[in-house]
Amino acid sequence: MSSCCSPEGRAPGHAEHSSATNQVFSLSVPAKTGNSSSTDSFHAQQANIPAGTFAMGDPFDEGYPADGETPVHQVSVSDFEIDVTAVSNAAFAAFIAATGYRTESEIYGTSAVFHLAVQADQADILGTAAGTPWWLNVRGASWAHPAGPLSHWQDIPEHPVTQVSHTDALAYCAWAGRVLPTEAQWEYAARGGLVQSRYPWGNELHGTGADGETLHRCNIWQGTFPTENTCDDGFLTTAPVASFEANGYGLLQTSGNVWEWCADWFLPKYYKSCLAAGTVEDPAGPTIGRGRVMRGGSYLCHDSYCNRYRLAARSSNSPESASGNLGFRTVAAQH
Repeated sequence: MSSCCSPEGRAPGHAEHSSATNQVFSLSVPAKTGNSSSTDSFHAQQANIPAGTFAMGDPFDEGYPADGETPVHQVSVSDFEIDVTAVSNAAFAAFIAATGYRTESEIYGTSAVFHLAVQADQADILGTAAGTPWWLNVRGASWAHPAGPLSHWQDIPEHPVTQVSHTDALAYCAWAGRVLPTEAQWEYAARGGLVQSRYPWGNELHGTGADGETLHRCNIWQGTFPTENTCDDGFLTTAPVASFEANGYGLLQTSGNVWEWCADWFLPKYYKSCLAAGTVEDPAGPTIGRGRVMRGGSYLCHDSYCNRYRLAARSSNSPESASGNLGFRTVAAQH
C-alpha cells in the first residue's frame, strides 16, 4: 500500500475494542431507541440504489498491480440504500454523546496526522511513520481533534469524520442500525450508473468552466506532493461532505476527500476468483485477508504518487488503523 493512503496502524490486540464484527458491537454499543429524529437529523441523506449488474474493476489497467484492481468481472447487486455523503463529524458526535463510546485513537492516545495539517504543540509530535515523513504520530489526535489537540471537530462539523478505525466504524453502524457497504456495493453506487468510467462524472479529471477556467470536480492534492498544495480546488485537507457535484445516483465525493472503509477483507487476488466464478451475486469479499478494504482516495492523492482517486482503485489497512484522511459511509442493513 502506498503510504499517502493511510499509514499502517498499531499492532492489533492492544486496544480495548478488538477487530470484531457487527454482531459483537450490537451487544456492546446500544442501538438508538425511541424517537430518534434528533439524532437522525445529523445523519446523511440516503440514496436508493437500484439492483443491477456491472463490470467491476479497472478497464484502463492504470492501477498498482499489488492492489488487485483486475481482472474486470461481472457483479450483480441487489437494491440497497446508501448514505449520500460520508458520515460527518456532527453525526459521529451524536453517536459519541448517546453511547459514551471511546474510539481506538482515544484509547491509544495518538493517531496519524498529515504534516501540513498538524495543530499541536511540538511536544505532542512524537515522530513519523516509517518511510513516510509526511505522516506524523500526534499525541491527542482523535476524531474530536483530527489535526491534533489544538483542533476541534466543532470547527468543522460538516466535514467527514476522520481518525476512525474500521472497528470504530462498525460501532457507529451498530448504534445507527446500519452496516458498512461491501466493496461491490460501494463501487456500484460510486459509479452512479456510468459504465466503466474512470471517475463518477466520466473519464476526464477536470472540466472547463464558462470562462475557460479549470473546473475541479473532487478534492485531491494540487501541486507537488507532499510539500506544496496550491489548494486550487479550495481545500488543503478535508472538504465539507456536501461539496462538489453528485454522481448519477446522487452520491457526493466518491473520488477524493477521504478514504472510506468497506466491510470486506482485502486480498489482491480476489478478483481473479470472481472472474472464474462468472457473474458474482452480492459478493461479500474473501473470508480472510490482510486488512479491510478502503475505497475512494483522499485529499492526499496525486498522480505523481498515488492515483487511487479512480473509481476502480482499492487499498486496505488493518482494522485498528486510523488517520486524518480516513472515514466511512454506511448502508441500510438488509433484513
